[in-house]
Amino acid sequence: MIQPRLQANALVLYKSGPARITAITDKIEIQLPNSKGKRVRDKDILLLHPGPIRSLTELEQPIEGEVEEAWELLGDESTTLDDLSELIFGEITPHTIWASWKIVADDLYFHGRPEDIRSYPAEHIETVRNERESKARAAEEKAAFLERLKSGALIPDDHAQLSDVEMVALKRSGVSRILRDLGREQRPENGHHLLLETGYWDENHNPHPHRMGLETTPPQGEVPDLPDEERVDLTHLTAWAIDDEGNRDPDDAISLDGENIWVHVADVAALVKPDSELDLEARTRGANLYIPEGTLTMLPPKATELLGLGLQERSPALSFSFILTENGEVDNVEVVTSWVKVTRTTYGEVDKQIEEPPFASLYEKALQYQRRRISQGAIRLDLPEVKIRVVENEIIITPLPRLRSRDLVTEFMLMAGEAAARFSQNNNIPFPYSTQPPPEPDENGESWPLPESPSEMFGFRRRFQRSQLKSIPGPHSGLGMEQYSQVTSPLRRYLDLVAHQQLRAWIQKRPILDSDELTERVGAAEAVIGNVRRAERFSNRHWTMVWLQRNPEWRGEGVLVHTMKQRGTFLIPELALECKVRLKEPTELNCSVQLKLSEVDLPELTAYFRS
Repeated sequence: MIQPRLQANALVLYKSGPARITAITDKIEIQLPNSKGKRVRDKDILLLHPGPIRSLTELEQPIEGEVEEAWELLGDESTTLDDLSELIFGEITPHTIWASWKIVADDLYFHGRPEDIRSYPAEHIETVRNERESKARAAEEKAAFLERLKSGALIPDDHAQLSDVEMVALKRSGVSRILRDLGREQRPENGHHLLLETGYWDENHNPHPHRMGLETTPPQGEVPDLPDEERVDLTHLTAWAIDDEGNRDPDDAISLDGENIWVHVADVAALVKPDSELDLEARTRGANLYIPEGTLTMLPPKATELLGLGLQERSPALSFSFILTENGEVDNVEVVTSWVKVTRTTYGEVDKQIEEPPFASLYEKALQYQRRRISQGAIRLDLPEVKIRVVENEIIITPLPRLRSRDLVTEFMLMAGEAAARFSQNNNIPFPYSTQPPPEPDENGESWPLPESPSEMFGFRRRFQRSQLKSIPGPHSGLGMEQYSQVTSPLRRYLDLVAHQQLRAWIQKRPILDSDELTERVGAAEAVIGNVRRAERFSNRHWTMVWLQRNPEWRGEGVLVHTMKQRGTFLIPELALECKVRLKEPTELNCSVQLKLSEVDLPELTAYFRS
């Protein structure tokens, strides 16, 4: 039913704004402030004034009134919109009616419907007014802050407001009000950009360990003394711990006793029992975190002091004994807890003496084992590697040469891993086996040929399938091994420690973890270890980008390893860095090209080069 007094040119309320009736037919035709017309039902509008009003622009003119006096006069009484208009403005026109309704809608002095309007008490008015003033000040301060932010003129007090940007930059939050107000996408990299622009962070700030959710404080927990127990005395053997210069956590050493090979590993499980405080701490961290700024260990430093091979006059070890058959197979495996006397040396020193006793015999054993692995499909990728260190704000990038001594140590560690896997399988010990499926065949269903050139190695690396930890043994395709387990770094990797705990419990005839308990530990550790490795990889790239920023005139050699249309992927050997460069002319794969640095985007971990 049509409302009484509705007529053409009357002022009505439609939704929350004014409207003018233009015609009344089966429905009511109205005009909105944007001049658009609309057909509505009578119940969709509310009559404010019968008019006439010829244009809604009449309502836009400012008008003076006595609001506070009207509020005081009204007191506790109710009134209508017409009477309120007369109280405030002294007349009732479409203009004063709309101005009065806006005052009611403002919800400061009055509230209600056009036919029943009441005053708010003074307490409400004061509270609302204070809130609005506070919001207005905040809006003004925010606008001023954003203006300073855009113009690069922040003051010291502004930095506190950037905390929500930092939370996004560290992946601890997905939303930053400041990034939103600046119209920037809510990405950690965009947060990083802004923090660099404002000086909140400098180029040296490495966000990646925090971004991966890793523990960045030193490990806690009391390290007990070594238990008083029987050990096999192997101190008569010469045991070599071969590491990089400056290594501080030596946890493996090798000996040769005639044809008998010994690989000695720090006996960490002697001090770290399953589910102990130290075990849970190491499980939470998954592995040592090696980044250019330094190392964050998964166990307290005292554990390394007591257990690191060669750090004491004699060292407690879990020793793996075996022989190599003529075919290079591991046989006659024995595992014992032992005392060893270890001589520490470096890859560089051993490489100089590798053709002399005693290293010549060790190297021949390593080559014998390597030949067997290669015959079983092991893949050897000779791609650039570097070691990156940050020392007193100096970034040192050192290419790692391919040393025979590194191959020697690698092969003996793999022998120990195979020996441990065979020993565990033969004795039905639940164990964390490392496996890897072979690469997917090519489009013809054929196996890929072994890579030889840099481009082939680069392409083959991308075909590798992810290695998997399982509770049952299986082949490791990349290593060319029928079964394998990592056991030579229990000071550095939690699952190596779990393997030692299993072996030690079996040797001492104590309860061992069953398959379900083992699987639970593997799952917990794997969830963290992936983030540790990513944090290490991204941290290395971060510092490489910083080094390039500090060397904007860098020029050097790049090796072309892949092409797609007019873009080529290059490997820069001296930085072990992969980059994409536009090719000016056709270039053969594996050719060296002189590259020049163009630009560095630190948050995106990207450097741009031109040939």
